[in-house]
Amino acid sequence: MSDMGSDLPIRQWNEAVDPIVAFDFDGTLTIRDSFTEFLRWRAGRGGWAMGLARMTPAVASYARTRDRGRIKAASVRVFLKGVARTELEADAAAFCDQTWDRFMRPDALACWEEWGRRGAHRVIVTASPEITVAPFAARLKADALLGTTLVMDAEDRVTGRFSSANCRAAEKVRRLRAAYGRDVRLTAAYGDTSGDTEMLAIADHKGFREFTGRPAKNQT
Repeated sequence: MSDMGSDLPIRQWNEAVDPIVAFDFDGTLTIRDSFTEFLRWRAGRGGWAMGLARMTPAVASYARTRDRGRIKAASVRVFLKGVARTELEADAAAFCDQTWDRFMRPDALACWEEWGRRGAHRVIVTASPEITVAPFAARLKADALLGTTLVMDAEDRVTGRFSSANCRAAEKVRRLRAAYGRDVRLTAAYGDTSGDTEMLAIADHKGFREFTGRPAKNQT
């Protein structure tokens, strides 16, 4: 059984009238990687240190291969394997509530809201797990969320595997095409790393590193 994110309501896309605008999440809407911060927050100082020690072989492998998907899967196995879906969803919601004011870029949020006023179909496309980003997407009133999906076992617990490829680079475009058709064209797309290059290439407006704002609670 794979994780489908959450019960995030998805607004039906109307091809005839709704422009699609895609936003990367980590570093674009937020000031840093949300999944690493979530794992750190959830584990606590002691648990984080012990988990990092267990991650040493995976980190060494990443230094050789630069395979982001493999190291992310390793972090899921170390920090989340065996956690029940309900517990993970509750933790993700609490993390969102506690970090929102110091985590979200104000200029990115302003752009997000402007596209909403213009009637765009706003989709978050992220390499982070859907289940941990879902509370942020719900608070943003996102029309859709496409991310990396975790596999759950028969008891609805995290297995440490993904049901599809890590949602970055070409995988972002593959997921967008699966959702909106092979000829999908984005009115605008926003991202901040090389993992967003392919998504930006299918957008009329290519918003690369447009957002630099820091939340007030992070400016001290």
